[in-house]
Amino acid sequence: MIMEWLSLYFPTLSEFMARGGDILWWLAGVMLVCWTLILERMVFLLWGYPKQKKAWIVEWRNRTEHESWYAQAQKQGYLQRAHLGLHQHLDFIKALVSLCPMLGLLGTVTGMITVFDLMAQQGSSEPKLMASGISMATLPTMAGMVAALAGLFAHSRLVKAVNRREFHLEQQLRSGECA
Repeated sequence: MIMEWLSLYFPTLSEFMARGGDILWWLAGVMLVCWTLILERMVFLLWGYPKQKKAWIVEWRNRTEHESWYAQAQKQGYLQRAHLGLHQHLDFIKALVSLCPMLGLLGTVTGMITVFDLMAQQGSSEPKLMASGISMATLPTMAGMVAALAGLFAHSRLVKAVNRREFHLEQQLRSGECA
């Protein structure tokens, strides 16, 4: 069903997935989850976190005193909640990105097993028969590496943005600004 729909609307993608074997479907699933989480983090950083940050800063500025142990504990609570909210899913995204090259290598192994199977059944003198197995061996590796590079870039940008926002909140709570 999925292959029929793909071949109807995306013939090139359908051919690519067919040539790469079943591992490409697993890789596509991992990347779908990964990029869903990356997009969720981006939406949170652009819309969800600024609202929370503003509320924390307003609460902090509305306090009459900022020096007591209780006030400092409350400030640390704001920073801790910000840290937890900002870093949510980042480790899972990193794990999914790390999984991509491994799936690509698994595709290489299964493709080479297919090649060796064909060589054992048909003899080693048929290069046309080996071509599909070699394709099945190289495409998942390439796809896994491309997926990992794209995911690694997105993850590193998210980590940088999260650290910057965390530092900025700490500075604003320290100085009492509301920006």
